[in-house]
Amino acid sequence: MAYTIIDRSSNYFRTKLYTGTGSATSITFDESTNMQPDFVWIKSRSNAYNNMLFDVLRGAGTSLFSNSTTGDEVNSPTSTTSFDSNGFSLGTNIQVNNSGSTFVNWSWKANGAGVSNTSGTISSTVSANTTSGFSIISYTGNGSSSATVGHGLGVVPKMVICKERNNSDLWQVRHEGLSSNYNLWLHATDRAYNMTNEVNNGGIANLNSSSTFGFVQGVQDVNSVNQSSSTYIAYCFAEVKGFSKFSSFVGNGSTDGAFVYTGFKPAFVMIKASSVGGTGYNWGVWDNKRLGYNADNNDLRINLTNAEATDDSIDLLSNGFKIRTDSGGFGGGSGTTYIYMCFAESPFVSSKSIPTTARWFGLS
Repeated sequence: MAYTIIDRSSNYFRTKLYTGTGSATSITFDESTNMQPDFVWIKSRSNAYNNMLFDVLRGAGTSLFSNSTTGDEVNSPTSTTSFDSNGFSLGTNIQVNNSGSTFVNWSWKANGAGVSNTSGTISSTVSANTTSGFSIISYTGNGSSSATVGHGLGVVPKMVICKERNNSDLWQVRHEGLSSNYNLWLHATDRAYNMTNEVNNGGIANLNSSSTFGFVQGVQDVNSVNQSSSTYIAYCFAEVKGFSKFSSFVGNGSTDGAFVYTGFKPAFVMIKASSVGGTGYNWGVWDNKRLGYNADNNDLRINLTNAEATDDSIDLLSNGFKIRTDSGGFGGGSGTTYIYMCFAESPFVSSKSIPTTARWFGLS
């Protein structure tokens, strides 16, 4: 399946800023065209609250926290109450709607309630958008390291994020920029690990199938991604020219840092060091709304509850992004490898071969 250039990124991805009211309210996206979200990620900018993740397969009021491995997903009917035709509605839960607090939401469109998928040895429920290369997958584990799960994208994904829903276990991330059998943990600052060496974990296997993803056996089992009778949610991303990019780069230790070409003007950038880990090596997220202009792009850390930081680590350009820090945590470490996930505000060149008007870097 070949993807075409997406000229209107806002049909498939939105960033929305809002201020909490403390009362039930609806959040409406700003763009003139409607987008009903299927994956809603909310983080307080002003308070140390959890990263709250909601999706259409688990239901609007059911959350997971990317900054925690703690226990079961949380059924919170006062958090998100519905996914609407051009936004979402909120109850009174302070972590998504505290009065006077500022929030950011990142939302992706999949394909609604989901359908049965039997492409893998484990049947799954899949909500897949084959235009934008994004799918949400729900499945029940069978304990086998040789099992596979259908993802519905029709092309090989570049990134898979997976979490057990009914137990405390690791957030596993398999990414195009990692070595064979290596995973990262979304909730942690650790470097990438070879999951074959991890006890009681296992992980997501190398991504090489246009229809399924599989697992890699840990020392003892594969429980973090396929424990028998446990339930899981996975978010799969394929790369679409002009809309999304998943790759890696190496830091140079300078505030005149690496330039990363994506082929579009970024609306959202997530970065994580993969070759080095430990204190300070957080998962950082920047977008074009907070504040969204160079050199004042603020970050949030999705593995922490921290409020928004103002360290201005990257510039968002018309054809990619440039590192503006010598910090090892956010792209500036000399010789350190970083993986990234990026979505577009607009392509550098449209489907009609017309350049978009924006600041550029590095092209002659």
